[in-house]
Amino acid sequence: MFGLKGTKCTPVIRGMILWALLTNIMLVLYCLTNPAQVKIRGYQEDTCPLSMAVLSKKNVTTHSERSKSQSEECSPAVNIMFMKTHKTASSTILNILFRFGEKHKLKFAFPDGRNDFFYPSAFMCSQVKDYKPGDCFNIVCNHMRFDHREVAKLLPPDAMYITILRDPVDLFESSFHYYHRAVPLTWRISGDNKLEEFLNNPQTFYSAEAYNSFYLRNLLFFDLGFDNNVEADDPRVMRDIHNLSKHFDLVLIAEYFEESLILLKDTLCWTMEDIIYFKLNARKSSSVSRLTPEFRAKALEWNGADWRLYQHFNATFWAKIERYGRERMKKEVNELRRRNAEMKAICIEGGNAVEAQKIQNSRFLPWQPVGESSILGYNMKKDIAPKFRTVCEKMLTPEIQYLTDLGVSLWLTRLWGWIKDTIFTV
Repeated sequence: MFGLKGTKCTPVIRGMILWALLTNIMLVLYCLTNPAQVKIRGYQEDTCPLSMAVLSKKNVTTHSERSKSQSEECSPAVNIMFMKTHKTASSTILNILFRFGEKHKLKFAFPDGRNDFFYPSAFMCSQVKDYKPGDCFNIVCNHMRFDHREVAKLLPPDAMYITILRDPVDLFESSFHYYHRAVPLTWRISGDNKLEEFLNNPQTFYSAEAYNSFYLRNLLFFDLGFDNNVEADDPRVMRDIHNLSKHFDLVLIAEYFEESLILLKDTLCWTMEDIIYFKLNARKSSSVSRLTPEFRAKALEWNGADWRLYQHFNATFWAKIERYGRERMKKEVNELRRRNAEMKAICIEGGNAVEAQKIQNSRFLPWQPVGESSILGYNMKKDIAPKFRTVCEKMLTPEIQYLTDLGVSLWLTRLWGWIKDTIFTV
């Protein structure tokens, strides 16, 4: 009938048709759940007052862990904006923030129906669950595309702004692995090494306007609210970087994660107990592409804006470490490692992360990329002493499950997860 009798669809074509249909369904659901994007600027009542900061600090105990030269006590920061960037160890930071906020009964600004603030749309206050102009929050930390003017409406004026960056080559490799199946233009890439094929001629498989293309170029720049398609020598790049410097109190570096957490502790006046962690959302080593120097150079050129961003804040990061003191930092890092090892021995079965198929309790199963299960997770020991059981469970809980524990409705995220795992996981 209609000249198609006897025609057979290949598995690739069937998959593309199915993906297109499901993508359209998800876009419709997104539109139905995306709140009205009405911008109301310039009104005093839209801004969270300083009094909120004063009142919220009653939930935490003042302490001092500063150097001997700083005898005065400091007050732990409770008003925090963490700009959660993609593929930068930010999920581990998120877990730390969840535990701190839950422990001290702080107020989170959460999305509604999903685990992000309608990413990749630019953030707006209306995306916060039950938001009303003038509402105040302590912590904003879910994925978003950053807009400082909108975020500032949610937090007291004394809020600390923090984010984390990662070497752009390693971030690009990780992002390509994790997201390329969600970027339709990459489906045409042939061969066993799709990443190298892409880097050999990226413009063939990339268009700025294409669906989900932002995942594959200058992802840090995009997450932070800028144009990810600018060239590295465009004057807007350094202008945007300097503007960002005015808003963020601390920019962490993923390659120096332990040092980053010590600076975080010092900046926020927290304790060592507040920053102990287990590494979450790590990939199994067999899924990591080992790029040659030639392809690293190509990836760096393709992500030139991110490279300039990283260079700038890597320099400010090490300047902060110099002011903190190298010997003092070394001592603190060793103490953090000791505390983490102690908690691993108490909490984790076997002491290390395992592949998704070996995770015994779905509560500890992390979200997986489309088409595979490459993200590691943990098994919790069964014979944990009662006084450690709750903290072990919280430290091992991935983002989606922890958000549910905190009362966030994730029906759209879970619907997409069911579709992804039922149809596309191999």
